[in-house]
Amino acid sequence: MVFKELIINPGSTSTKLAYYVGDEKIVQENIGHDAAELQRFDGIAEQVPFRLEVVRGFMERNGIDGASLSAVVGRGGLVFGLHTGGYLVNDELCEALVSDELSQPHASNLGGLLAKRLGDDYGIPAYIYDAVTSGELEEVAKITGFPDIERRSFCHVLNSRAMAFRYAREHGKRYEELNLIVAHLGGGVSASVHRHGEIVDSVGDDDGQFSPERAGSVPSLELIDLCYSGKYTKSEMKKKVRGRGGMYAYLGTSDCREIEKRVAEGDKRADLVFQAQAYQIAKTIGLLSIVLKGECDAIILTGGLAYSELLTRRIAEYTSFIAPVCILPGENEMEALAQGGARILGGEEEAKVYHITKKEAVLS
Repeated sequence: MVFKELIINPGSTSTKLAYYVGDEKIVQENIGHDAAELQRFDGIAEQVPFRLEVVRGFMERNGIDGASLSAVVGRGGLVFGLHTGGYLVNDELCEALVSDELSQPHASNLGGLLAKRLGDDYGIPAYIYDAVTSGELEEVAKITGFPDIERRSFCHVLNSRAMAFRYAREHGKRYEELNLIVAHLGGGVSASVHRHGEIVDSVGDDDGQFSPERAGSVPSLELIDLCYSGKYTKSEMKKKVRGRGGMYAYLGTSDCREIEKRVAEGDKRADLVFQAQAYQIAKTIGLLSIVLKGECDAIILTGGLAYSELLTRRIAEYTSFIAPVCILPGENEMEALAQGGARILGGEEEAKVYHITKKEAVLS
């Protein structure tokens, strides 16, 4: 059976939409929104009617009949306590997507909210798939050394798992048979351990290696001193950590093409910072290999920066002794959402159901 899926991937200033029939992407549009227009909305939930009109306009322009759809699949959002894979969007999940206690406010939370509204309208299931906060961390992996803070799974789950599935398929294996380390290289860099089909540990884009726009982990006492130095406001410090940190802070740009150009022209500082980027990513991969006790089938490098031959080669020079390094570049979010939805519709996976119990997410 050929499934027809509407894919919704909301961002802070855009909405990416696609229509898939089977494995074929029929049409995709990336619709930008004026930041000033979005500022009139106080919260994520208030954006739903506005974004719904955007989705309906996309469907009308492209002749997409809602009644003929098999499902609507939205970006997962930042709900705490989710497992990897797909969830049926029910009322409790919608409640969590707009709750400050159960999730972090983020535009991607709109994916489930929009999918639910459209699914209800057309009498079809609505799903989210591979949310950023999903994973299967063991209790030992959650301990931080600071009882007030518990480690949570937080990485680029959607594309990382999609590339893990692709690697397994191309090597005649099942994803659940393999032990993999996947590093997603983008404006933020994260890495995850995939052990027999579960993400059992991860290093997020704020708590490990620096990246083009993120500072990563830094000496804690010096960071505390800087926070209380009076030099910077709380907002400015957050920008230094996320958005204006990493390679941007050193070189004034987060564009790796520009940085590589400087390296080729003999810029020694650019070369050092770029080498440090590869070095820190490799250290993270080495750290995560401990979780697998050395039994790693492959290291996958993915994301937009994986197009950089210089960066991936430098990472591989450090890490190829652990396992073969496979380069699968690009950010394939829309395809990953469509493939996840198709696996659920085809019976290869069962959609999970979210319930709120004592303000925590649990599986039914």
